[in-house]
Amino acid sequence: MPLRAPVLLIVDYNLSRIGDVLHMRDYARKHWGAQTWLVRANPLDHDKDISDRVIDADPLDTDFIRHALSQLGDDAARITAGMVFSDNAVASGAALLERLGLPVDNAQLALGAFDKLAYRIAENRIRPLLNQLGVMLPDFVRIDCVNDVRNFALRQERGFVIKPACEGNNRGVVMVAPGGDCEQAFSEVAPYLDKGVLAEAFITFTREYSYDGLGNLWFVTEKVSATGRYPVEVAQILPARLSEQERLAIRVAGEQVNRLVGQSKGPFHNEIKLSDAGYNTAVIEPNRRPGGMKIWTLAHAVHGLDLYAAWVDSVFAGLVPNELPPATCSAATVMFGVPRDVVLDVAELGDLQTLVHETLALAAQALELAKEDIALLECAWIAGESRLIHAIPRDNSDFVAHACVALHDASVDIRDLVTVLREQWLVVLDRSLASELLFKVAS
Repeated sequence: MPLRAPVLLIVDYNLSRIGDVLHMRDYARKHWGAQTWLVRANPLDHDKDISDRVIDADPLDTDFIRHALSQLGDDAARITAGMVFSDNAVASGAALLERLGLPVDNAQLALGAFDKLAYRIAENRIRPLLNQLGVMLPDFVRIDCVNDVRNFALRQERGFVIKPACEGNNRGVVMVAPGGDCEQAFSEVAPYLDKGVLAEAFITFTREYSYDGLGNLWFVTEKVSATGRYPVEVAQILPARLSEQERLAIRVAGEQVNRLVGQSKGPFHNEIKLSDAGYNTAVIEPNRRPGGMKIWTLAHAVHGLDLYAAWVDSVFAGLVPNELPPATCSAATVMFGVPRDVVLDVAELGDLQTLVHETLALAAQALELAKEDIALLECAWIAGESRLIHAIPRDNSDFVAHACVALHDASVDIRDLVTVLREQWLVVLDRSLASELLFKVAS
């Protein structure tokens, strides 16, 4: 690579995206002859392994831009393209790229894609327009004390949700049923008060999707969530099974969200509920980044387009495909839990692929599928030190692994496959835990 190679600057990323950053670095090097520099707070060895240079700067620091520019110095002129790859950096990262003179989505409007309370306030300003388009806006309020929760509860006949304004992965999200315990709900979100907490009326629509894409390219992903007090995501499915009118309703809502949060060039992942009857929608939250739970990995398997490569191409050349190729299969990311409350270190559970392939074989047998009809795209343990994991997940830390699978038999509903995989995984894991316990006792 030439000494003065062009530079792709990636501003921050979540640890679950290490493989995606590495993939984009390799693609930028091969197709654009570019180095990849990474802006990251308190970088570790793995950050240096997946980039050509690391700039130590915290996107949540009020002095972030000055700090980053001071480390770049004259080398800032070498930066040819840039992208923001985390929620924490969505506003400050965009402002940094604007300062560097690089094309990027609007920095001034970006807060709405990070702070859920800021989004609800922005959304409320155009309430008449959104209502006219069939978008329902839930009642909401900022929470500063337990009395705020009690007062909000008085005007909610169908219950409500209380959640942190600036947390991801469903952390801290609590459902409060009519007549529910406001004090208990408040205690669960109290650790997040310094960054903002809001309560909002429960959106009764039962179907949830995400409006995903890059630039003008878009597609709709179907979300499967747990029911009950903790509405944790348990699967994502692609393609979503929708009529054209339903797809249009979600697109209309998704495009309004993008305008509100300043998206026009980069990635987006807007979570939207759809009414059971008719075509009304309600926005759960916006995001100016690729969807989590490997949604772009699913899109690559189903449609054959590598969106991470397309993102790199877009920041260098400004070009994005207008639409995805037709689907050739269906695919899902499935979250795997535990059969009972257990203190567990996933590092002790052995080879994940072996356990997942055993799970796939049992699922194929249960659904009368040929084994080759279910393809494992990837799987990974959800890392963490030894910890208590709940059988009823409260957030994403209560899952031990995920798997991305493609289904090549159109006669089977992939939702049924998701259900059976999660059931059979518990059987396989329980067997593995029993073997592990017997081994420890024998030792």
